[in-house]
Amino acid sequence: MTRLTGGCHCGRVRFSANTPEAPRMLDCNCSICTKTGHIHLFVPHEDFDLEAEDGALTSYRFGSEQADHLFCETCGIKSFYQPRSHPDCWSVNARCLDGDYPPGAHIEKFDGRNWERNQAQLSE
Repeated sequence: MTRLTGGCHCGRVRFSANTPEAPRMLDCNCSICTKTGHIHLFVPHEDFDLEAEDGALTSYRFGSEQADHLFCETCGIKSFYQPRSHPDCWSVNARCLDGDYPPGAHIEKFDGRNWERNQAQLSE
């Protein structure tokens, strides 16, 4: 396992996470991931530690309202969120990590525009 750190632009939201040496990450083409540039690195809740100032996070839900998109209320960056596809994990935005992507990381394309049809792929 590798310990990674990251956070938002202004620093009010910081996190650390344990991830495999060569994690699978997803580049999704759904509307919100495309507009925010989110590259998914799924981290089990128990392997994620959040450091955030009180009131630093604000929530946004849309569509099915199952995903909880969490943004820094100061700088607007979504460094992680609770996806509907992985209820036991956080989806960390790999672009919000300090430094480079984890060693050996593999980024796969995912057709999130057709999420319902393709969601079985997410849990593989």
